[in-house]
Amino acid sequence: MLPPPAHRSLAADAFVAPAPFRTFAVRSDEPCHAFDARAPYGRVHVVATGLLDAATRTRLSRAGYAKVDIAEAFSVDYAATTWDELAALLPPGLDLARAIADALRVTRVLGGDPVAYARSVATRVDWLASRGAGFHNDVARHWSRSLFWILALDVADVEFVQPHAGLRVALAPGDLVVFDQVMAHGLCRPADAGLAVAASFENGDAGRQLFLTGEMLLSDAQWAALGAPWQPVEAARAAGALDLLLAEFDDRSGAVQRVRSLAHAMSPDTCHVDETSSVAPRSQGDAS
Repeated sequence: MLPPPAHRSLAADAFVAPAPFRTFAVRSDEPCHAFDARAPYGRVHVVATGLLDAATRTRLSRAGYAKVDIAEAFSVDYAATTWDELAALLPPGLDLARAIADALRVTRVLGGDPVAYARSVATRVDWLASRGAGFHNDVARHWSRSLFWILALDVADVEFVQPHAGLRVALAPGDLVVFDQVMAHGLCRPADAGLAVAASFENGDAGRQLFLTGEMLLSDAQWAALGAPWQPVEAARAAGALDLLLAEFDDRSGAVQRVRSLAHAMSPDTCHVDETSSVAPRSQGDAS
């Protein structure tokens, strides 16, 4: 039996929010949380998997880059794939979906049940290609209830950065990263000191990166276990939280744009759900 992969759980909860806000929270555009908000998950997990040798990563990268268009700096492109399609590019006997599920289990973000990780990984897998990435977040649809994972296939001299948490993580091939995508994040060169600089990713093949990626949908109980429970929006307003569903970020620095326009967003009166006729705000005492 192989030893468990090396796992780093990095603090990402020392958020620096722009005045007059004191913290961050995310609201939902789904009816199930129309009048709720949750704090960002305050950890980033990095698992050094060692799953794929260099030759296999090269085969996967060749196939993945053929599916995407990332001609310009800061281009980010996704392409759907399947575990069966990927299996044709892997060494005989390697069940990559199971291996990723086992590696994700080390993070404990879904608890201890291996079935939860296997089910989550089986749901979806995509190619994700980039030439660096300006700062942005991903919140729409059910993503406010998800965590993202990315498996680095082709990376060199690049960092995963969450600017508001002061987090910079150097990436290596085979790294599996789990993070809360509602916080601003991007890909930077280490020499750029936490800034996302488009010109640093313009040079041919050396400027591009490739990942496999998926998402893990969490239940309300799982969010609560991670310390980021869904609560009535009034609690987030009382905490002075900025609504990450509405936030826009400077792609170079990550600075929140048009802060004053967000001043009154954290309120039951500013629901993001289009159809709310059958959705009523819950009281502080209601169960999740």
